[in-house]
Amino acid sequence: MSDAPQRDKSRILDAEAIRRALVRIAHEILERNKGVHGMAIVGIRTRGAVLAKRLAAEMQAIDRHSVQVGVLDITLYRDDLSRIAPNPVVHATDIPFDITDLRVILVDDVLFTGRTIRAALNALNDLGRPKMIQLAVLADRGHRELPIRADYVGKNLPTRRQESVDVRLLEIDGIDEVLIGPAQIPERSGGRP
Repeated sequence: MSDAPQRDKSRILDAEAIRRALVRIAHEILERNKGVHGMAIVGIRTRGAVLAKRLAAEMQAIDRHSVQVGVLDITLYRDDLSRIAPNPVVHATDIPFDITDLRVILVDDVLFTGRTIRAALNALNDLGRPKMIQLAVLADRGHRELPIRADYVGKNLPTRRQESVDVRLLEIDGIDEVLIGPAQIPERSGGRP
């Protein structure tokens, strides 16, 4: 990923702030759920999946018990599927356990309108009937279009709709940071904005 588009953006969280946020969320999840028994963590592909794995590792370090981790692809559940691409790329959902009667912690990087979470809830319910679903996000930027809220939030980021929040993670982007700034306007054919 080029650094050129990132020039006009401000760093809101660095690697250490992201780590601290995940440790705090791990403690909150363990306290509210009284440990990891009967729990699974499911991350929304792509960055939510990375955060889910990190969160599971933090929880294991605290509780000394491992927690099941899965990855959910919501591409076919999106309500804007026809808008995002003529041939969207569908990745595999990797949840190698039955989610029925589990407390599922759904993890994503940024909570914005709530539409991604709605799609994830539909996808999860097609896989089984969890006892409960709780939502953990690294950043909540507001502007909800659906009545969805996070149970665990790393950082609340008041934003304008015209801004974007970019989460970059070491495993994918080579760096851990959360940036906020003007949204990149996609160019139309012919190079006109």
